[in-house]
Amino acid sequence: MKVIVSILFAMWSTSVFAGKLTELKFITESYPPYNYQENGKLMGMSVDILEAATKAAGDPVMRKDVKVQPWARGYAAALSGPKVALFATTRTAERESKFKWVGPISDTKVVIFSAKDVTVNGAEDLKNYRIGAVRDDIGEQLLKQLGVKASSIKLQPKADLLVKQLGAGRIDMLAYEENVASYLMRSANIDKSKFKVVYVLSESQLYYSLSSDTPDDYVSMLQGGIDSITSSGVLAEIKSKY
Repeated sequence: MKVIVSILFAMWSTSVFAGKLTELKFITESYPPYNYQENGKLMGMSVDILEAATKAAGDPVMRKDVKVQPWARGYAAALSGPKVALFATTRTAERESKFKWVGPISDTKVVIFSAKDVTVNGAEDLKNYRIGAVRDDIGEQLLKQLGVKASSIKLQPKADLLVKQLGAGRIDMLAYEENVASYLMRSANIDKSKFKVVYVLSESQLYYSLSSDTPDDYVSMLQGGIDSITSSGVLAEIKSKY
């Protein structure tokens, strides 16, 4: 009898005290086609995946409840917490211990775009150019790891500003995610044929990064949702739209 009571109490305790995903503060940025706003509505692959995964986990998070902020502000919030989920975040060795990770969402490639007549033979050549990057973005972090001086890295809070600067010749290069940079060039009516990828900074994957204080129950619940839509084919279906 005591054993049965103990089991029932344990089950009751788990259901009462288990975390709810809706208690997390979800933050994203303008990072099309993964996450962006269109006519005031939050759109994108990672947003669709979040809705589907949290629904599968039994605790739906609605896109209207996700806050859109400049990357640096959202990144700082995810570092400090409490209970912050930031997306979409490139998972790297340097960031590994700073967050708890759920995913992956998608493959990603961070590259350097430059004018077509520019040739880069190695990382050392990058030090001769003005390279635009988003503050606290993976592009800035990777450039610094390569030894590019801070004075050569031209920072902005948003990538669309950098794309316009590249098109106007105010910076020589742009360090950013390849698909997103291409999307932003098209949106800004910049002739992408005038530019090319001259260097690949990293190839990795995008994840939901949760602040380190986030209880493991929340992490497991969200990962369970991702695993569920992966096995059911829903994740692949969402990706095919983009």
